[in-house]
Amino acid sequence: MAPATRRPRVLLVTTGPLDGRDGADIALAAAVAEVMTEVDFVWFARRPRRSGPTPVAGGRPVPVYSRDGLAHGRQRLQVALRSVPLARGADLAHVVMTIGPGYPRFSRVWPRLIGGTPVLHTVPGVAEPDLLHRARPLGTTVALSDVTARQLGRAGFGDVAVVLPMIPLDRWPLVPRPVDGPPTVLVTGHHDPLGGASDAIRAAAVAVRAGARMRLLLALRGRPGQDVPALERGLRERAAREGLFGTDVLGRVDDVQGLLAASDVLLFLPRDLGGKADIPLTVLEALATGRPVILSDLPEFDVLRDAVLRTPPGDAHRAGHLLRQLLDRPWWWQSLAEQGRATVRRDFTPERFRAGYAALYGRLLP
Repeated sequence: MAPATRRPRVLLVTTGPLDGRDGADIALAAAVAEVMTEVDFVWFARRPRRSGPTPVAGGRPVPVYSRDGLAHGRQRLQVALRSVPLARGADLAHVVMTIGPGYPRFSRVWPRLIGGTPVLHTVPGVAEPDLLHRARPLGTTVALSDVTARQLGRAGFGDVAVVLPMIPLDRWPLVPRPVDGPPTVLVTGHHDPLGGASDAIRAAAVAVRAGARMRLLLALRGRPGQDVPALERGLRERAAREGLFGTDVLGRVDDVQGLLAASDVLLFLPRDLGGKADIPLTVLEALATGRPVILSDLPEFDVLRDAVLRTPPGDAHRAGHLLRQLLDRPWWWQSLAEQGRATVRRDFTPERFRAGYAALYGRLLP
């Protein structure tokens, strides 16, 4: 570690402003800044600034112009350019960035520009495995799952550490199951063909035809460049064709905690994560709240073991029957709710999260 007379300075890099729209990289970077209190962070802040608390207590915010808080190409370029001199003056550069289409070029150019500053790279997910053939490690690498760690290791990223994300249970209390009205099934994911929304609608239709009563609620995040209103209209029309009248499509939701508390089950059925975090925080937040989760059986979710119900990707028939049985069996619902909460308490604690990053920082800081 750096001498006690000076706190280590760490540049925290995400693809956009750290106080912009929520995403896996932003949430993970903010969590690192929260637990590593002995470090002075330099981080990118949205300008014009929006109201609300800042994600980093103290430190030095560096402005990035972003009207909507999303990481469009212009914001990514601002971060890449402004981070070079900042990284040169830091003791460590901590990059929290999914390996997406722009990463291979970034991985070749950026490390050459920042001099000898050590780099720690947290990889929330990999958008496409083929990208790894053209990518280079930025430095010491961290993954969120053993699956991605092995994938990165085979691609030449060396010995990749695994640090699971954290969920502070004091901020995500256990909430009793709603008792009024029909059960609410919350769907998360993306509008993309493989993002899970269409399969979730099909699964809900299977459950309803088998006798289940429910209200379907879709909360989907758009990606930069998508025509989100048109995609949402298409999902409503698809739900109506399946006989799921009254389905709500909310888009982005600011009060995720309230939405989970008002729901009975979380349904997340992507066929491919497509760059989404290996362990989406919404899934962990649902488990912490005491909400059973039905997931596609993707290898990234293996760490959740029996805390969730898993179904083959694309098998809406199987997912629909699991959903119907879960809604019809209160004892099973309660058992899964308790098991999910216990899993978060055991494996996704701030203490474990801090210990993982403290060890890495201790190794990399001078």
